[in-house]
Amino acid sequence: MIDIELFTLTLESDKPIKGSAMQLRGFFATKFNEYVLLHHHDAGKFVYRYPLVQYKIIQNTPTVIGINEGSDLLKEIFFLVPSIRLGDVEYRIVHEGVTVRQVPFGLDDRFHSYEFITPWLALNQENYHAFYRGKNSEERRDLLRRTLTGNLLSVSKSLNYQVPGQIRSEVNVRPLKQRVKDVNVVAFTGTFHCNFEIPDLLGIGKSVSRGFGAVQQKTEKS
Repeated sequence: MIDIELFTLTLESDKPIKGSAMQLRGFFATKFNEYVLLHHHDAGKFVYRYPLVQYKIIQNTPTVIGINEGSDLLKEIFFLVPSIRLGDVEYRIVHEGVTVRQVPFGLDDRFHSYEFITPWLALNQENYHAFYRGKNSEERRDLLRRTLTGNLLSVSKSLNYQVPGQIRSEVNVRPLKQRVKDVNVVAFTGTFHCNFEIPDLLGIGKSVSRGFGAVQQKTEKS
């Protein structure tokens, strides 16, 4: 297990904020276009790597998280945002909530329970067809378990963490339709359990920079 630095920025306005994580990403990408970490485009080409800056709308609150180098960058620029524009609406920022924490990430000797607080985009074109060709719910669930493992291995590789053992998981999710870049896709909502420590709000799966796949650990009820 390793420690990673997680910077969390929440933005509050003097009026209710309506908008999407994609619009929030677009605002930061336009305002701070010189920083590749914010938009993952370099010389017009997309940079394929796990996003170290991620944008989310959590309970109508615009939220930006930075991981390691992404945290360092957000420390430099977060105070330069007196307002945000989401779509055609400008919101004056009246309060910025900032936390910086060292948090554990990696394989653990015990299981943790998580819920997706934003939809999980688990399926690419290949495993989308495999999912719907599944003979029964257990076969489809097994594919999602393997996909979840692949997601965690991909994040680990990007964070220079070598997973020292087998990731084991159980997935209890249901599909729902979402729209990404004007395309209808299938995402999932629900819970999962795995022997892996994942910081709250970290995204897994596809399109995490646009707010998808954010997880939160479920606390045990006494």
